[in-house]
Amino acid sequence: MSAPIDVTQSTFKSEVIESDKPVVVDFWAEWCGPCKKIAPVLDEIASEMSDKVKVAKVDVDAERGLGAMFQVMSIPTLLIFKNGQMVDQMTGVQPKGDILARLESHM
Repeated sequence: MSAPIDVTQSTFKSEVIESDKPVVVDFWAEWCGPCKKIAPVLDEIASEMSDKVKVAKVDVDAERGLGAMFQVMSIPTLLIFKNGQMVDQMTGVQPKGDILARLESHM
């Protein structure tokens, strides 16, 4: 059983870019209602699929540089990375099934 990990500018490369499995990166903020709505879904995915995928969270208020680097304009934004490359992007609250379908296509 696994939980989402918090990622910062200093850990992004080791946790996301160099990961040996696909990574879903959730760009979020404490004050964001939709972010709070999608958080339990991402917790479930992290727990249920920890052997196949990693779930990471980036607080855009604390890590403005990462938000800017990936041109995150609205939150929540989910980016999927595989083999160090961003391969997919979703914005807004997404149903669990949609997130899983997008993830499956990159496994």
